[in-house]
Amino acid sequence: MKILVTGGAGFIGSHVADAFIEQGHDVVIVDNLSMGNMENVNPRARFVKLNIQEPQIFDLFEQEKFDVVDHHAAQMDVRLSVADPIFDATNNILGTINLLQAAVKHGVKKFIFISSGGAIYGEHDYFPADEEHPTKPLSPYGITKLACEKYLYFYHHVYQLNFVILRYANIYGPRQNPKGEAGVIAIFASRLLTGGQPMINGNGLQTRDYVYVGDVVRANLKALDYKGNDYFNIGTGIETDVNELFHQINHLTNANAKEAHGPAQPGEQLRSVLNNHKAKTILGWTPQVSLKEGLANTVEFFRNYFKTK
Repeated sequence: MKILVTGGAGFIGSHVADAFIEQGHDVVIVDNLSMGNMENVNPRARFVKLNIQEPQIFDLFEQEKFDVVDHHAAQMDVRLSVADPIFDATNNILGTINLLQAAVKHGVKKFIFISSGGAIYGEHDYFPADEEHPTKPLSPYGITKLACEKYLYFYHHVYQLNFVILRYANIYGPRQNPKGEAGVIAIFASRLLTGGQPMINGNGLQTRDYVYVGDVVRANLKALDYKGNDYFNIGTGIETDVNELFHQINHLTNANAKEAHGPAQPGEQLRSVLNNHKAKTILGWTPQVSLKEGLANTVEFFRNYFKTK
């Protein structure tokens, strides 16, 4: 199949593009490189530097005749979305609508949309949150992801565009950007490996559901093969707090750093964990990489990365 991977120069999208190529698919990557890196781009993919909001997207769809769109490109910084909701909505909502319009105009068969289980549910009413949990996003980023889900329902109902929505928990692993505000595992690993001091926000008891990127890749492969139209949580169902993350990464890096706490981030979600029963029973997807194994892989990646820099 001919597959467009948006955000395919980024952390998760590049791993997904690699897997599609390994399966024998013809992959085109679109990325504006605002967060992505050309080092991540598979040489067997065709790369197009383009913002998904641009009208040239329609020309690309006309030329390539995509069968599937796997849409990872997004403004994903929650704090930036709070500071600049217009920028966030322009990227995430208008950019997605532009892709959807091009998809229905040029006969795309399936649209895989990457949503956020961590952001759209907000503070949980129960744990772990399943797909029927009330959606109460606490950030403009979460609102944009939920809005795009609703647009997908519209495009399916009116234009019969098939879709699969993957609601990611907190994804980590090799290639994650260690310089942003998101991605605590990459940030901690990079600082500890370079002699820095990670700072834990608040008391460090806030929890997240951490999923290794390799498991997320398998979820995208399952979504590609899935014949229905549905949405799925992609999480482990296991909560881990930030203090525990720090101690595990501190041990793996042999840094022997002290635990240091800074001020709590205003409005930060206290707990987030996803029920993956639906993905298990319908998609046939289960996470296979434990946090211990995934952290070891990630630390090794960054150790080798810093050796070459």
